[in-house]
Amino acid sequence: MDTEKTNDIDLETEIEEEIEREAEEQAAESEAAEETAGTEKAPEAEEETASPEDKLAAELSEQKDKYLRLMAEYDNYRKRTAKEQLETRQTAVGDTVLEFIKIFDNFERAAEAECSDENYKAGVEMILKQFKDAFDKMKVKIIDPTGEPFDPATANAVSQIEDPELGENVVAQVFEKGVMIGDKVIRYPMVVVANP
Repeated sequence: MDTEKTNDIDLETEIEEEIEREAEEQAAESEAAEETAGTEKAPEAEEETASPEDKLAAELSEQKDKYLRLMAEYDNYRKRTAKEQLETRQTAVGDTVLEFIKIFDNFERAAEAECSDENYKAGVEMILKQFKDAFDKMKVKIIDPTGEPFDPATANAVSQIEDPELGENVVAQVFEKGVMIGDKVIRYPMVVVANP
């Protein structure tokens, strides 16, 4: 009986030792897991401590990018606005010139007409000269293709004639002179073409 008691005690002791070993192993595993978690969290902690500098650098880079984009947009806006203003000015000048060119045409016809009153003729020529000077200041060019080869891209042919004295496909007469502002034609000349 004593042996049985001793065996039972030994068995209990072994079970207790086994339980303690398992508990110790679990505790060691938990500690190792906590240490691993701690080491994994450590870089995060380091990032958090170094983070303000990194955050500032990233924010600075982002703000610099926004600034550069804003400057590019402003530059494009400025160029677009300047171009629109120039086009608006040219359109306004063109519309005004188209109204005055009709008066200019009539003064040219009056200057070419025969007149017995020399003072009257001199007055008409002075007015015509003032018109030409004003057009020069506004960079308006009068297009007179008389005697030049006819180009359908730059003139409107309203009639044609046969004339042995003129060459083939030459502008014989101009009914209405053309008008150009800068490099833009605002009125094409109306011409008579000889020997088309």
